[in-house]
Amino acid sequence: VQLQASGGGLVQAGGSLKLSCRASGRTFIGYHMAWFRQAPGKEREFVASMIWRNRRTYYADSVKGRFTISRNNANYTLYLQMNNLKPDDTAVYYCATQGGTYSSTPSEYDYWGQGTQVTVSS
Repeated sequence: VQLQASGGGLVQAGGSLKLSCRASGRTFIGYHMAWFRQAPGKEREFVASMIWRNRRTYYADSVKGRFTISRNNANYTLYLQMNNLKPDDTAVYYCATQGGTYSSTPSEYDYWGQGTQVTVSS
C-alpha cells in the first residue's frame, strides 16, 4: 500500500487549501482512511476520517465546520478541504489508512503517507 499526500503550502489566516492523498496498491473499499497532523513539539493528532465504503465521516472538534473530508473512488484519492484556516492549523498533515473500524489513535493505522506541510500565517 502506498499513500501519496500533496497540496500543502503557505496561506494566510482565513484562507483555504485542499489536500489530496492518492492511494494505490490494493482495494480500499472496506478501509478507513484518515487525516492526521503534527505540529512541532506536539503529538500527532486526528483531524478527520472516512469509511471508504459508505462515506461516513468523522471530525475532530477543532476542525468541525471548517474542514471537509471527501474521496474520489475512481482514482482512489482522499481529499481534505480546509477553509477558514487558523495559525493553529499549522502542521505537517498525513494521510493514513487501516482496515478496522473508526479510530482516532495513530498507532492503530497501518499505512501512512509521507506528509505535506501546511503553514498558516497570521
